[in-house]
Amino acid sequence: MFMLSLQLLYFWNVMKLSKKPGCVLALCLLFANVVTVKAQDTWSLKRSVDYALANNITIKQQDVQRRLADLTLKQSKLAQVPSVNIGVDGTVGSGRNIDPYTNSIITQSYFTSGAGVTAGVTIFNWFSQQNIIAANKYQSAAQSSLFVKAQNDVAFNIANAFLQILLNNEQVHISELQVKLTTSQLENTKKLVIAGSVPESNQADLEAKLASDSVTLVNAQNQVVISTLQMKALLNLGFDVPYVPEIPEKIADIPLPRLDEVDPEMVYSAALSTNPLIKADELLVKSMQRSYASAKGQLYPKLSASANVNTSYANSANNALVVGQTPYTVTVGQVVVNGTTYDVTQSGYKDNTVLKTIPFNDQINNNLRQSVGLSLSIPILNGWQARTNMQKARLNITTQQLVREKDNQQLRQDIYTAHANAIAAIQKFSAASKGVLASQRAYDFATKRFDLGLMNTIDYITTQSNLFKAQVDKVSAQYDYIFKMKLLEFYRDQKITL
Repeated sequence: MFMLSLQLLYFWNVMKLSKKPGCVLALCLLFANVVTVKAQDTWSLKRSVDYALANNITIKQQDVQRRLADLTLKQSKLAQVPSVNIGVDGTVGSGRNIDPYTNSIITQSYFTSGAGVTAGVTIFNWFSQQNIIAANKYQSAAQSSLFVKAQNDVAFNIANAFLQILLNNEQVHISELQVKLTTSQLENTKKLVIAGSVPESNQADLEAKLASDSVTLVNAQNQVVISTLQMKALLNLGFDVPYVPEIPEKIADIPLPRLDEVDPEMVYSAALSTNPLIKADELLVKSMQRSYASAKGQLYPKLSASANVNTSYANSANNALVVGQTPYTVTVGQVVVNGTTYDVTQSGYKDNTVLKTIPFNDQINNNLRQSVGLSLSIPILNGWQARTNMQKARLNITTQQLVREKDNQQLRQDIYTAHANAIAAIQKFSAASKGVLASQRAYDFATKRFDLGLMNTIDYITTQSNLFKAQVDKVSAQYDYIFKMKLLEFYRDQKITL
């Protein structure tokens, strides 16, 4: 039905049919003959809101921010766990180098590797880490409140769009009745013209009126299409997916609060405890205060502990191994006996050795080194970075407090404005209702006079147009009244129902 309407509107604009009264009538009749198949799947307000909460892009974006805040909080908690790191390295050297095992000069190629485990933990830092955790906890809770705010805002926008579709459908219904009424009057006038009872100008005036009413109907139908597309955008629903609202049986039966139940000061007091934005502002102020305490802790000494375990291996590390013995005799001196010189010799066995690389496991065990230490870091001069961070954190508190004050002020202004608009909407609806009664009475009198030939066509059409305008004004005023009262109810309860 909506797709066909868009095609007909396009044809209307291209062919400039609005300038041809006969074509206007034909287009109107074409609309009237379109068979509307009753949708088997309708969308209630609750279903629309539930679908939007699961698919709306704004809500998904805020959910990402909420999850990021949760991850930041989780990481700050895990930062209290001692840090543990494992390192492994390897080096290949050639030429004239220092033996990494004996520290002597060697000219051979060698390979060395090492591995180590390092652990560290902060023992005391003036509660800086604990304050960071608290700040992130408030930040996470604030993002959760902003997520709820996004859900509430989308739900309210869905309700507003839903009411707009209902209003546009109601205006289509009124326009259709107007077209039918004008068509009926035109048919009767044609018969009277043929009979010679009324001049042909009456028929021409009614044909022009029918053309005008048909244009109004087309515009009203187009507004239904546009408001439906706006709803689909809020829902993040495919534009090719049908959306047929579930129309309440009687719009006047929608429950609305009394004005004394939505007094602006009472609504504002309730909103201070229920509005998620106000909650988020309070949580963010507390987060900034803890961030300031954390930054202040960075001005004081920090005590830390560390532990290290290291070992190494080098292929140049050798052991001399005995593989056998060789006998030997050496002269160690001479002696003279009876004038004869004799050599003094010493005999023994010489060890035969070879160099063999110390096994990997033996080197790892032999080179194992452990250490445990404490360190005290005392900030003396670091370019005033820590002190500047503390001053920035203090200004962040002031900034967030001003944001909170501004949001509170804006909330109160919005509530008082909504209350004033609601009173005006009630008065406007009451006046519009009286206007319909008066216009209907004037139209009934005019119809009798017109049928008796006591009123010309122009005056009669004017009376009829006044009634049509009064009916449209009443419907618009009624929906505006409902929306304004629901807005106050939303500020008070942070929920929307129809």
